[in-house]
Amino acid sequence: MPLSASPVVRRVRLGVELRRLRRRESLTLEQVCAQLGWASTSKLSRIELGQSRPDLADVLDLLDVYAVPPHQRDDLIVIARDAATGRGWSKALGEMGERQRAYAELEAGAERIVEYQPALVPGLLQTPAYARLRVAAGALFADGVDVDADVRARAVRQKLLDRPDPPDYTALIDERACDPGGLPGEVWREQLRHLLALVERPRVTVRVMPCGASPGGGDPYPLAPFSYYAYPDPDDPRTVLVETLTTDLRLVAEADVARYEQMIERLLAAALPAEATVELLARRLGAAPVPRPREPHELHWSRASTGPGAPDARRDR
Repeated sequence: MPLSASPVVRRVRLGVELRRLRRRESLTLEQVCAQLGWASTSKLSRIELGQSRPDLADVLDLLDVYAVPPHQRDDLIVIARDAATGRGWSKALGEMGERQRAYAELEAGAERIVEYQPALVPGLLQTPAYARLRVAAGALFADGVDVDADVRARAVRQKLLDRPDPPDYTALIDERACDPGGLPGEVWREQLRHLLALVERPRVTVRVMPCGASPGGGDPYPLAPFSYYAYPDPDDPRTVLVETLTTDLRLVAEADVARYEQMIERLLAAALPAEATVELLARRLGAAPVPRPREPHELHWSRASTGPGAPDARRDR
């Protein structure tokens, strides 16, 4: 059963609403906590910042303090329940690591997703074989990575695109990601066929950024991959997740998100049209190396590997 709302986004939304209600009543953090008998203001501060999973009983107490009318109270209770998550989420996300879980929680319930990847195929579009090479490459730089579990978790996330009501999904990938580079030929051919099958879906779009193109105004491409999420409820915060080697930066401030929305529009203007992208992928498939038996050592990436198709040293999700 698809997960209908992102607890991460709903926590931020709940925090914004509760902070607004507190300020409407001209109450400080200290005054509210004193009324409720809470030991310190840190608990309320974390709720307002969307940094912790709220307890529904605590939210009900806050709504009492703020004298919220019934109709508004009911709406906020729904948001609070989404924000608190539950067993359904834990079961659905299962063995996901913390970083993949963060992406899955943002993807759930999204109405529109745009992903920009300058050097590889995004995780939601990867085949198991391609994903395995990517995860194994990243595991060289992180201890305790369970490659099999990570690949299975990625497959769970990919079910998002199989839902009866999938989001509008757009992948913006650099032309470098369309070359096999150091990948085994059979893996790359399978990945290309998979991409060509996915773009047949009405709500999946892949656009290639041609080499030498500019996203507008002479600006360079963004150096870091990022993902953008918008939700059906306009009051839920649009969110951008910027990928780095060691962690991911989540942006929800209106000014920050607006700048990424402007960049997305520039990237879309510079990218090949969807039809031209399909033609490019088909040409690359026709020119992809014919599969041949691989020696075991050829299936492993080393620090000396180079080329646009070689597994990237960054953590992949």
